[in-house]
Amino acid sequence: MKQVGKTHSNSMKKNKEQRKKIVVIGGGTGTFTVLSGLKKYPVDLTAIVTMADDGGSTGRLRDEFGVLPPGDLRQCLVALSEADLVMRKLFNHRYDRGDLKGHNFGNIFISTLEQVTGSLDKALEVAGDILNIRGRVIPVTLDKIALHAELKNGKVLHGESEFMEYQLVSKYGIKNIYLNPKGKANPKALAAIKHADLIVVGPGKLYTSILPNFLVPGVAKAFVASRAKKVYISNLMSQQGHTDNFVVSDYVNVLEACIGRKGVFNTVVYNTKKPHAQLLRKYADEGELVICGKNCAKGKFALMGTNLLAEALAKTPKVDLMRRTLIRHDSDKLAKTIMQLLG
Repeated sequence: MKQVGKTHSNSMKKNKEQRKKIVVIGGGTGTFTVLSGLKKYPVDLTAIVTMADDGGSTGRLRDEFGVLPPGDLRQCLVALSEADLVMRKLFNHRYDRGDLKGHNFGNIFISTLEQVTGSLDKALEVAGDILNIRGRVIPVTLDKIALHAELKNGKVLHGESEFMEYQLVSKYGIKNIYLNPKGKANPKALAAIKHADLIVVGPGKLYTSILPNFLVPGVAKAFVASRAKKVYISNLMSQQGHTDNFVVSDYVNVLEACIGRKGVFNTVVYNTKKPHAQLLRKYADEGELVICGKNCAKGKFALMGTNLLAEALAKTPKVDLMRRTLIRHDSDKLAKTIMQLLG
């Protein structure tokens, strides 16, 4: 019997080792959507998450307790969770009254675990066990960093939340975007990038969810050096005031400039399905549909255009939904596309 148990254990270990390794780099709802779809497949999943968030509940916890930002980490944990619905709802629960108004239970829980265990790494390990996650969630850095941007008109934006609130970024243009403090890369993040079979970047807010990952010293270099297939998933909609009039190639150009290597992506995936006109009108003051653009095919990457739109959500808009929820990627369509690229 002991021999049978040992053989079974070795077999499980071997199967896990044979699974293809997919790393998703980003933060926010875009990464949540990608992970929600991919966890249904037999792959080894790792999410590398930005640590530049300083707004809302996350910002308050950073200021009051000196913890690292939990918000994007929480979303990834919930996305990968195979716990029952109540537990997932609990971690996403947001208080609407009292001293905790605006806070999220999951954010408070992760921040408290960080204080109790003495490290965010250990806190995520415990939270991952509680939520029974399929994969790993890794902060891109374990240092306290802050996003800054110097615009071409001389104005300097301090912090991610100030950047998000400033609606004239597109008008004046960005001269320099950087981290201060810079921090240093989490060794676990670098190892995941090195050993990945496929790395997915995006979708997500270009300047606040994606770029901060590559601004951490060592991450861009590891990304370029990795032998993994590298895929960029383009956003469905532009972000008013930040990426006005951006087509798919504009997003790629900004990313490649930050990473420091042209042609670093093997494949760029973009949506070809146009949302209902009614939804586009509702979204008009938030952004515009991102199209491929006439110069898109000139990049050093393979283009893959397909229907990535969440049809059911788009056809049944609710007045109580935030506008940014009306037009979303479909997690299953995204996952299927990524798995095709994984081969």
